[in-house]
Amino acid sequence: MKFTKMSLVAALLIGSSAFAIENTKVSGDANLFYNTTDAGSNSLFDKDNSAADTAINLNVTTDLIKNSTVAVSAGAGYTVLSTLGLEQNLVSSVWGGAHGIKGNSSSRGAHVSTPNWMTEAWLAATAGKTTAKIGRMELDTPLAFTETWTIEKNTFEAAVVINQDVPDTTLVGAYVGNGNGTESLGGSTMPQGPVAMGAVVNQDGAFDTYGKSGAYAIGVVNNSFKPLTAQAWYYNVTAVADAYWLQADLDAGSLGAEGLTAGVQYTSVKSVASGAKADNVYAVKLGYEMKDLFAASIAYSSVNDNGTIGYAGFNTATAAGTAQSKLYTEAWWNYGKITQTDTDAYNITITSPVQGLFDLGLYYTDADQTAAAGDNDMTEFTLTAGKSFGPLDATLAYIYSDVKTATVGDDETTNAIQAYLTLNF
Repeated sequence: MKFTKMSLVAALLIGSSAFAIENTKVSGDANLFYNTTDAGSNSLFDKDNSAADTAINLNVTTDLIKNSTVAVSAGAGYTVLSTLGLEQNLVSSVWGGAHGIKGNSSSRGAHVSTPNWMTEAWLAATAGKTTAKIGRMELDTPLAFTETWTIEKNTFEAAVVINQDVPDTTLVGAYVGNGNGTESLGGSTMPQGPVAMGAVVNQDGAFDTYGKSGAYAIGVVNNSFKPLTAQAWYYNVTAVADAYWLQADLDAGSLGAEGLTAGVQYTSVKSVASGAKADNVYAVKLGYEMKDLFAASIAYSSVNDNGTIGYAGFNTATAAGTAQSKLYTEAWWNYGKITQTDTDAYNITITSPVQGLFDLGLYYTDADQTAAAGDNDMTEFTLTAGKSFGPLDATLAYIYSDVKTATVGDDETTNAIQAYLTLNF
């Protein structure tokens, strides 16, 4: 749903009639997520083995100044997360980490809070081919990004400058001061709510210092050779760690190999502590696509065996061990496994629009960690089927997981069924 006239939300955002408000847009979505598993002694669809949550996200953007010299725009976002009381009836767990517990110290059968928070509130100015953005916002960089797979989104309080004066090149500079992810790289993790399936946000959406005193990032993305997109990033998490990310992706279609793609990634994170050793990982991928029929890829990654932090290539904005990564081999559901020390991982992905009826996805990931590093192995197979009904997106997923941990020592095989409904407006 988009409005060309100024809305009440936009009026609250601007708070002044001194600007010429133009091109104001309001959009958002409403979500219902459900998960059930046969882990432990209970079966699928049992209340104590199930989780559910709902969320409403509202976003508004508007142009404040727009002339031949400079353009200034603003944006804001708001999220409300609620179980609708389902934790008292159909499920015992929730999806989002932003929930808190009300009047009960146990998550089972307890009432949980309905958190709501401002996810975004930013100003952006563009002059020529340079854009500066400051405030609370989503970020999408290789080692610090907003995770969008769950029902809540982590965001950042940051300042970002993007320049495109150099042909076919984008330069990025950023300072990140705060974040509301469940970060663990040098920062103090905020208290969490009840057991959550996909916790990437602090309780009540609270923001905390990113790292110990903020972080700096510099990035270069180049496409001078049109079939190839190359990028290089450097991060300095102040008084905590230094990190690098290098990536190159090739679309061989223009070189005569229609549908063929390939990529390579390398990343390193090193603690600034005396004597620390870097955590490194490299990944390679080969893909092939037949338009309107299918797309398939196979990928491999390997993490070194002597890193100090214990993880490589993970999203430093959320908790290590459960954080998503942008590595080619990342699993569909069990995050945090392929980035562990001394782990080799494989991923096979196949997607296909089946006769135009629905979108089918097949995902297989295997992570093999050596016994010396902890023997935290994982095998995951996921099957998804999705379809859009106008503004309504629906996805059904089946996940088979075979996970071994160093503490348990035995494989824990589980089956899970998930349903996702998103109404876009």
